[in-house]
Amino acid sequence: MFGYYLNLALYSLKRSPVLTGLMVLAIGLGIGASMTMITVLHVMSDDPLPGRSTQLYYPRIDPQPLGRGDTNPHSGDNLTWPDAQNLLRANRAERQAAMSAGSAAVYPVSGDGQPFFVPGHYVTADFFPMFDVPFRAGGGWTREQDQQRARVVVLGADLKRKLFGDAPVLGRTVHLKDADFSVIGVLGAWHPQPKFYADLDHGAFDKDDQFFLPLQTALDLSLAFRGQLSCWGSGGDSRKGPDCTWLQFWVQLATPAKAQAYRQFLDDYWRQQQDHGRFPRPVDARLYDLMSWLAYKGVVPGDVRMQLWLALGFLLVCMINIVALLLAKFLRRSGEISVRRAMGARRRDIFVQLGIESALIGMAGGALGLLVAELGLWSVRQRPDAYAHLAQMDAPMLFGTLALAIVASVLAGLLPAWRACRVPPALQLKTQ
Repeated sequence: MFGYYLNLALYSLKRSPVLTGLMVLAIGLGIGASMTMITVLHVMSDDPLPGRSTQLYYPRIDPQPLGRGDTNPHSGDNLTWPDAQNLLRANRAERQAAMSAGSAAVYPVSGDGQPFFVPGHYVTADFFPMFDVPFRAGGGWTREQDQQRARVVVLGADLKRKLFGDAPVLGRTVHLKDADFSVIGVLGAWHPQPKFYADLDHGAFDKDDQFFLPLQTALDLSLAFRGQLSCWGSGGDSRKGPDCTWLQFWVQLATPAKAQAYRQFLDDYWRQQQDHGRFPRPVDARLYDLMSWLAYKGVVPGDVRMQLWLALGFLLVCMINIVALLLAKFLRRSGEISVRRAMGARRRDIFVQLGIESALIGMAGGALGLLVAELGLWSVRQRPDAYAHLAQMDAPMLFGTLALAIVASVLAGLLPAWRACRVPPALQLKTQ
């Protein structure tokens, strides 16, 4: 029976090509606009470390004086150097790491050519195992090397290829700014987006880091740091002082009980610092898991959410138009439907037949919607926004586009199909 209904649907669509084209165009435009923004929202709000994000937490302890940062609720999100060092020494988590973004001039290994700047990160040793960073060769450094200010570097795959090609690289020397570093590792494929471990106010959707250096080594060599540096008091902008926040800090806690114990530790640390004349604000230590931290930082811009709602509103308008077109089309076939009813077809049979016709319109509209969505995503990639390069449709979004188109068209066809099934056959045949 399905094949019979399919043939009837195809014949009906071919019989009115203009009306069919209008419905396919309407559903295609609505689906294309909606899926463009749904895809953008998907890549911006997706879990950057699935399967591990529930164990990663960001502690927030605000050392700023009262009244400072009242106009910017995120001004106290980073840590000072002393606080980061105190938390590292306390070692209350399974793993913990302090970090900050940076950039450095890289000199070609051959000595020929001009140096070029690449983005990177300065981190402590637990960064790599805590975030389960994959390595193509070698690995990270140890906590002892952190303390020794070791001049070692982990390279991103792109920078390694640019400097050394396909040659082995472990133990080779890389010249960054004014110092030589020994290569101890090369990253594998690792592209977390958003870049949760960075300063999310400035680098949530930056391109991949091309090198990683020990944090204390970078400080000693006065390498270039990127990100927010917020200072107060009379101590100037010294990064090692207690009056400048600039470091991000993450901890790994395997269970909710350990997370609760770490929250208590943060409260106790806050009170301890108050006893030393710091942390003048009331105790308000917070511990965010990874996804809560992204939500708190508002990683997805408000204009993206607004554009999504506008696109969904446009889809709704398209569906209303399709309801009207299908209603006119189905009711115009009342005579044909009444003959089928008089010959023994049940209302359910007619409803299924018209539903298949709506689904075919949805499939054609979904194919058009894919083209419109790809065009929309291409236009997003031309924008200067930091997240623009992420606007790519993956396999789930591709199948989601087709599914949404079919579901939308079938839903739009429910009322017209039900109305057509309710036409009394005897009354319709009598008027013929």
